[in-house]
Amino acid sequence: MNFIRGVIGGQAPGPQPSGAETIQKLCDRVASSTLLEDRRDAVRALKSLSKKYRMEVGTQAVDHLINILQTDRSDSEILGYALDTLYNIICNDEEEEQDESEDAVTPLPLSGKHKNVSVPDETIQKQADDLGAQFTETFIQDPEHVTLLLTVLEEFDFHVRWPGVKLLTALLKNQGVQVQGIILVSPMGVSRLMDLLADSREVIRNDGLLLLQQLTKGNAAIQKIVAFENAFERLLDIITEEGSSDGGIVVEDCLLLLLNLLKNNSSNQNFFKEGSYIQRMKPWFEVGDDNSGWSAQKVTNLHLMLQLVRVMVSPVNSPGATSSCQKSMFQCGLLQQLCTILMATGVPADILTETINTVSEVIRGSQVNQDYFASVNAPSNPPRPAIVVLLMSMVNERQPFVLRCAVLYCFQCFLSKNQKGQGEIVATLLPSTIDANSISAGQLLCGGLFSADSLSNWCAAVALAHALQDNLTQKEQLLRVQLATSLGKPPVSLLQQCTNILSQGSKVQTRVGLLMLLCTWISNCPIAVTHFLHNQENVPFLTAQISENLGEDERLVQGLCALLLGICIYYNDNSLENYTKEKLKQLIEKRIGKENFVEKLGFITKHELYSRAAQKPQPVFPSPEQMLFDHEFTRLVKELEGVITKAVHKSSEEEKKEEEVKKTLEQHDNIVTQYKELIREQDAQIQELKEQVASMSSQNEQMQATVTQQLSQIQQHKDQYNILKLKLGKDNHSQSCSQGDGSQVNGLQTEELTQLKEEVEELRKQHALLQTLLKDKDALIDSLRLEAAQPVEGSARGSENTELLKELEVLRSQSQSQSVEIDQLKTEKQELVRKAEAGSSDTVPSSAGSLDTAKLAELESRLTAQTTETERLKEETKSLVKSRADLEQQLASATSTVAILQTEKSKLQTEVQESKKEQDDLLMLLADQDQKIHSLKQKLKDLGETVEDEDDLDTRDQTDDDDEDEEDVED
Repeated sequence: MNFIRGVIGGQAPGPQPSGAETIQKLCDRVASSTLLEDRRDAVRALKSLSKKYRMEVGTQAVDHLINILQTDRSDSEILGYALDTLYNIICNDEEEEQDESEDAVTPLPLSGKHKNVSVPDETIQKQADDLGAQFTETFIQDPEHVTLLLTVLEEFDFHVRWPGVKLLTALLKNQGVQVQGIILVSPMGVSRLMDLLADSREVIRNDGLLLLQQLTKGNAAIQKIVAFENAFERLLDIITEEGSSDGGIVVEDCLLLLLNLLKNNSSNQNFFKEGSYIQRMKPWFEVGDDNSGWSAQKVTNLHLMLQLVRVMVSPVNSPGATSSCQKSMFQCGLLQQLCTILMATGVPADILTETINTVSEVIRGSQVNQDYFASVNAPSNPPRPAIVVLLMSMVNERQPFVLRCAVLYCFQCFLSKNQKGQGEIVATLLPSTIDANSISAGQLLCGGLFSADSLSNWCAAVALAHALQDNLTQKEQLLRVQLATSLGKPPVSLLQQCTNILSQGSKVQTRVGLLMLLCTWISNCPIAVTHFLHNQENVPFLTAQISENLGEDERLVQGLCALLLGICIYYNDNSLENYTKEKLKQLIEKRIGKENFVEKLGFITKHELYSRAAQKPQPVFPSPEQMLFDHEFTRLVKELEGVITKAVHKSSEEEKKEEEVKKTLEQHDNIVTQYKELIREQDAQIQELKEQVASMSSQNEQMQATVTQQLSQIQQHKDQYNILKLKLGKDNHSQSCSQGDGSQVNGLQTEELTQLKEEVEELRKQHALLQTLLKDKDALIDSLRLEAAQPVEGSARGSENTELLKELEVLRSQSQSQSVEIDQLKTEKQELVRKAEAGSSDTVPSSAGSLDTAKLAELESRLTAQTTETERLKEETKSLVKSRADLEQQLASATSTVAILQTEKSKLQTEVQESKKEQDDLLMLLADQDQKIHSLKQKLKDLGETVEDEDDLDTRDQTDDDDEDEEDVED
């Protein structure tokens, strides 16, 4: 204890030990002391020396400190000292000195971020970084140490939890990937860290935010776990509690963590959208009317919030996810709120620029959002559309460069996949829609296109090119635009004015912009190509530009001129005799040379700024001078470079062969189309046959059910006949009985009469059922008659339908006859009932018995006839089943025919593909052979040999043939 007091309190007399010796003794005390107080004092002394003697403490004490974390879990004070010591030797940041004496109260910082003291010597800082990485590597060599630290974080004591959070954050800063891997496989590791956000002490919660920022950097698996641990809900709650955009640095930390969770993580983005968290972002952007005096923290917060919106609708996301987020942002009013900031006054320039970029990506490719943006007006007098106000900023050279780039991006996004918007922009340039009293978007674009500022020229040209992108109608409409260049001179077309400015030799940026506009304009538009070639000066100007040997800066202009001339060849419809495809190619071969032309065309894609523009749609350039290429134009160049090169090298014979190949392919396509139509017709016929078979089977089932019902009715009639027979026997017996027994017989007759009445009711019900069945059969017969009246392909089907109709008519007549017989039976039964009732009187005529006997005999004969009729119906049912089997067999044969046709179709398709491939290979071989022959002839000519052309060879062959014929005649 005296030794420790000497180290901490003051110097003892005599020679003083060195720092390394002191640390060694303290480490021995930590390892060997049995009393907790001694170990605690030794660890506290190590903590006080850990900043000054970082190397010594880190080298000697790390293992002892880890042992303290494992063994002395019950004492929070010694745990806090050990964690602070480990933090001091691992952390690379120089923190402000704090009074951490034994009796002093530890001040709690209000935020989790600590101010760093700048170190003037970079070498010292680099050594400190190396030390931190070295000690971190030592600490995490055993993954159990990180797991132990996660366990320590569960302690609620502030002096344990706070230094534990700081230590884990320092470990993640120094060795992030390794520590992330250990935490990821640790049971409940991420969940323990998420509990820090729920801590009631702000300093721990804020440092927990910093810890989660380091934890989620670049690890998608941890990002997903954190998101599903309800991180979005907690972070949005903290942002709201802290005052949203008006909050402090805690809001900034939350936003940075949200960006880590959502950026390049489609799963978390979908979870954020499905959880309706986009709707909770709207209040962030509710700024008041008084926008003066924005604090730096508010600017930072709002900038991060706008970035968060952009992450959800970034062009690099999948189109479906982006479209869904754009829809949600419009429905919840977030887009409307952003447009309010866009048109507000007093907004800082960087926030306004980022807001324009954010609105751009929210409306990009979304028709609903684009239509809303087109309806937004600026609060001016008179009100002007927001698009016009933004374009005024874009063509104003006094505006900041980044703001002008943002406006151009917004205009491009507004026109992306928006043919309606493209038409509205081009319409403002047409003579019939120009309003002299108001400024339109078209007027601003024309003004910027021909202004003295080269950047305005480039931006206006690119914006106008986007109004024509993939829209043939607007390309043709723009040809109608006429410009009044000066008083007293006739107006010229916009196309002609662009070429006039090109020929005047303006700045490179202006010429590049105009050439990009012209290439976009006339590509895939033969009418525009004809208009361009109609001016006799354009083609000589382009050939002169391409053929000259100019400096490095002019190479790009030469490449774009070559591209423009190549488009004139590729999309030429040969309507001008002087500038057909063949004549333009001959002109290139004579004035420029094919190889030189292709080389100049290749300068475009080799340019450094071309690669940069091709990466992403947003125009981001470090300086105005480097603003040369547009993203959509790079796609056009990539699409046209190859086809133009092929078109220039092709001869007229090759073009004819290609046309013949195209015609052959068209014929093959026509054959395939015919087969497709035939298969469709056969499919329709098969479907009709299937429906007819289904209807026939249903009719068959109904007939079988009818036969079954009739059989049951016949059985019932037999039973009723037996009952009536017994009853008549009883009546005859009652006539010979005495009067005294009459009351008993009368009682029996009453019961029998009741039974007969019930049977009559049953017969009535059965009669009604038969009537409904007859109606259904009538309807079926009518439908079959209609089908038989229609023309049906195939004689077999017509005969089968006729036979079925006949069978149904027979069945109908039989059913009607049976119903008539049933009615007769009913009437006879009623008569029998009446006679039975009359039989209760004392005297019965003797002739009644003979009459009843005759009727019973007649009934028996009728029942016998019905039985035979039922058998005949069964035979007819069997024949119907057989006809159904025949129909199914026909259906199977039709199906096999379809399968054969489909195989023939697939064979034809494969033959077509093979023929296409063989023709392409032959064309390539012919091209290579012609090129080799041409080069060999040229070499022979260079060597002085006389080489005859093909025409000369043909002439000589013909002459030789004539000589041989003459010799034959003489012989």
